[in-house]
Amino acid sequence: MSTLGEITVAIPAHPARVANGMLDRAVASVKNQILPAADISIAIDEHGDGAAVTRQRALDAVQTEWVAFLDSDDWFYPEHLKVLAAGARIFNASYLFSYYMVHFPDGKPWPANDPLGHFGKQFNPLAPHQTTITTLVRTELAKKIGFHEPPPDSVVGGHRGGEDWHFTVACAEAGAKIVHVPRRTWAWVHHGANSSGIPGRGDAAARRT
Repeated sequence: MSTLGEITVAIPAHPARVANGMLDRAVASVKNQILPAADISIAIDEHGDGAAVTRQRALDAVQTEWVAFLDSDDWFYPEHLKVLAAGARIFNASYLFSYYMVHFPDGKPWPANDPLGHFGKQFNPLAPHQTTITTLVRTELAKKIGFHEPPPDSVVGGHRGGEDWHFTVACAEAGAKIVHVPRRTWAWVHHGANSSGIPGRGDAAARRT
């Protein structure tokens, strides 16, 4: 990684994800990367502070040049960090995101699994579309922007977003080069209802499982 700099994976987690083993699965996926992470920064939402505060705590502990974000109920496929790191070098980008395949909480793939969504669509800061928080970002940029709980009625680009979406938009407004790498390199866990982007949700759907 001499041309990129080391990567820390930041994982915010609700206590429910610790109890049901999902956090262990997420951590195992980081340790199984083809391109090894230098460190893992885990923050547990033990006091119900919510996603923004917990994600910020995980970010605050990062000391490497790059940070890769992962929610504790999801997991990386082995090539995830390698693919995004290669994209960072090729495109000289400061924020990169790939795409996902959908899985049930028990790890089984979702039937007829072919989520198109924004797959293959580059991020357009003039008409921003939704991205997930499973990204690779320069740590200096991530800490400059930070994570903040948005007002419940906040809307950006036609979307009612959570702290993750507002983080992405703020990165774009700060002039970050955001690049989509059109590869499916991680697993997004569907709990029956999508709580992504809902302010105050804590870890996604944790209170319902």
